Amino acid sequence: MRTTEAEAREMRFAWRGVDAAGTQHSGTLIAADASAVRTLLKRDNLFIVELTPRGVAPRPQARASEVTRFTRQLASLLRAGLPLASSLELLAQAPAPRQRGMSRIVGALARDITSGLSFSAALARHPAQFNPLYCQLVAVGEAAGALPAVLARVADDRERGAAQRAKVKAALTYPVAILLLALAITAALLVWVVPTFKQIFDGFGARLPAPTQIVLALSDATARWSVPVLASTVCAGFAMASLLRRSEAARVTLARLMLRLPVAGTLLATLCAARWSRALGTLLSAGTPLADAFDSLTHATGNAWFDRATVEIAARLRRGERLAAAMRAARCFPAEVVQPVAVAEESGALDTMLIDVASLSDRQVDEKIGTLASLCEPLVIIVLGTLVGGLVIAMYLPIIQLGNVV
Repeated sequence: MRTTEAEAREMRFAWRGVDAAGTQHSGTLIAADASAVRTLLKRDNLFIVELTPRGVAPRPQARASEVTRFTRQLASLLRAGLPLASSLELLAQAPAPRQRGMSRIVGALARDITSGLSFSAALARHPAQFNPLYCQLVAVGEAAGALPAVLARVADDRERGAAQRAKVKAALTYPVAILLLALAITAALLVWVVPTFKQIFDGFGARLPAPTQIVLALSDATARWSVPVLASTVCAGFAMASLLRRSEAARVTLARLMLRLPVAGTLLATLCAARWSRALGTLLSAGTPLADAFDSLTHATGNAWFDRATVEIAARLRRGERLAAAMRAARCFPAEVVQPVAVAEESGALDTMLIDVASLSDRQVDEKIGTLASLCEPLVIIVLGTLVGGLVIAMYLPIIQLGNVV
């Protein structure tokens, strides 16, 4: 039976002690029990005078990058010939301050292994850091005696995914920041600068040009409705976030809408297909049967629409359909992914073909990210010029017309 995260909770202890020179020390430690605290302090040459439990400690947290680093380091230690428990104990020692959460998790894994639990079952106690796909691959690696190779492959996949996310973030950060700055400048001009021009225009006694009238109307609407609209937007954002947390249907609908976006939708679909293909190919190459592999793919892509499609594909496979036909019926996989899968099913090289398709999709994602980044720069310039330049021209157009009349 799968163990839960709650079973691996640790305690917080307050302690006072002295060192060999008689100097007093105190602090708090998080450990499984009092004996573990004594062992830790004894390692630092401290003699405990008082030890007081302070309740259950909060669950440890770890960033995705820390999990990836742990996976890579553990694979290296196992390849060097160290036993699993010793490797985990070594990785749990002397953590950097910002990595104490990961150190606690690794320490808990070491204790679970020492008590006789399998590594995959120990990982399943920490679902926030180790998803079902990670645990399934580790279970396969344990059964096949190839745990170091499996961990190295998992680390490669996580590093590749992190690199892609960093590229997307770098490609979008600059244009989004510039657009937000342009909107802020435009709003400031409409609220504080345009009303000053309006006072001047009122003294002209002449009909204003249409662009100027539009800008004055926008200024009046911005000054009157900006606060209510902003408050409504914030409230709507919180309501949407709450709905997405509680409703699976809302998450699926949003994910499907994101896949239909003009440019980003194609990029996202290719990225999700690459993740899905690589995860399934990795499971199959590790020796997992095709029907069992889908139990670990329900959250492999990070997209709720693809996750629902995965469940539907698994159901179709149980009814006897071929994988390519089930993928085609799901209507979310690109044709360049489905067609090679159909060929691989006939040749019996499905795992290799899936990994090759994932690599090809990754290259397509990189190319699309580069294209998107190159298109964003001129688009930002056009939008910025249209907003600020159009506003300035509309404000000075009546003055220019007045000068021509004079």
